[in-house]
Amino acid sequence: MSGFFGCVARRDCVADVFYGTDYHSHLGTKRGGMAFYNGESFVRSIHSLENAYFRNKFEPDLPKFRGSAMGIGVISDTESQPITLTSHLGRYSVVTIGRIDNMDELTSELISRRINFAELSGSRINPTELVAILISLGDTFHDGIRIVQEKVKGSCSMMVLTSGGVYAVRDKRGRTPVLIGSSRDGYAVATENSAFVNLGYATNLELGPAQAVLVTPEGVEEVLPAGKRMQICSFMWVYYGYPSSYYEGINVEDARYRCGCALAKRDMDSEPADLVAGIPDSGVGHAIGYSNCRKIPYKRAFVKYTPTWPRSFMPQNQSMRDLVAKMKLIPNEALVRGSDMVLLDDSIVRGTQLKDNICKLTESGGGKVHIRIACPPLVYPCVFLNFSTSRSTFDLITRRIIKEIEGVDTFSDEMLSEYADPDSPRYAAMVERLRQTIGADTLRFQRLDDLVRAIGLPKECLCTHCWDNSSYF
Repeated sequence: MSGFFGCVARRDCVADVFYGTDYHSHLGTKRGGMAFYNGESFVRSIHSLENAYFRNKFEPDLPKFRGSAMGIGVISDTESQPITLTSHLGRYSVVTIGRIDNMDELTSELISRRINFAELSGSRINPTELVAILISLGDTFHDGIRIVQEKVKGSCSMMVLTSGGVYAVRDKRGRTPVLIGSSRDGYAVATENSAFVNLGYATNLELGPAQAVLVTPEGVEEVLPAGKRMQICSFMWVYYGYPSSYYEGINVEDARYRCGCALAKRDMDSEPADLVAGIPDSGVGHAIGYSNCRKIPYKRAFVKYTPTWPRSFMPQNQSMRDLVAKMKLIPNEALVRGSDMVLLDDSIVRGTQLKDNICKLTESGGGKVHIRIACPPLVYPCVFLNFSTSRSTFDLITRRIIKEIEGVDTFSDEMLSEYADPDSPRYAAMVERLRQTIGADTLRFQRLDDLVRAIGLPKECLCTHCWDNSSYF
């Protein structure tokens, strides 16, 4: 995942972009970047975030940006951005969120037109550079944005910083949110509108799917109208989103409470427990909803050590990521010892971290551990965002277990649909094998229909591909 923040004001906006971008640090772990236009030139800065906070990396750069009334910033799990390009449209900077599923096809097309790519990482084309070049194919910025939306398969929300303002563009199916905030001095653009509050902005517009606007100090002008079909990523509420953010008018934490309550309602006949706990941070809201609904005390069985282990400090090497995740969570033995508990988490991807956490509780003297997951099993790798896409299919624990059960490496669509069906014998066998693998006493996943109701949007407006292989169009 990634997140961005931009600002256009009638004053210096450097501090707003700096802090606004920092408020998106929970959405990315690899790179951060900012670009500004000071009325004469474009200035940018990009840093790795794999071993430091965004603020620590970028604070020394702020003096060179002073005096800028327009700027954009990004926290990214992909390649370096912003990309700054000089073309017949003038000079401009671009930041993107999403995943381009047809990168190779678009790269070959552009190279055949004798267009070169300057920025490479690990012999791969930078997706944001490709988007910036596609924009330059248009006669205007409006045309260039339309070209990106027509050609890119997957998803691509973006901001384009020009000398005339900032273009804010939401993915053509609206898979990631883009919100506009206003203050008496100007406007801001963000993935997370929770970034607006402390900076003095009030949310006044959420872009629709495929909608594009030009933001200037004078106002917000529609460039491309909103489309009729939206499929926003359901994980924005389950996992990615910050608790105080809203998407489509629905608060993240409220949705998580409802997710937890939905799980509790299906658990009313289950054996009693002494406490309910959540895996910090995203599991906490689900756990409180479960606790309130089932009338079992919520307690912090795990505390998260944050002073030197920020979300942004997550190495790309998987073994190191597992170690960091393990070091960040500390069991509270005073609450755990002798207690049977229900432990809620947002999802299970590889299963390694959850297994380690169950072991910690057991070693701290805990009794039975009942695991409840706020979403259905992840049977299908994401094809729209950078969630589980950097891993092979068999890095999903569900796929490894299906392979063990079936004894084959390839699966038919019919077979996988049975494993995704919560009422099928194959689903029950998969969940039981997974329970044994992670060492839980019981394991239950959220049903998809319950999750959809908890979010509060019609299913056709949500991307649920990870769970049921739908939403790909």
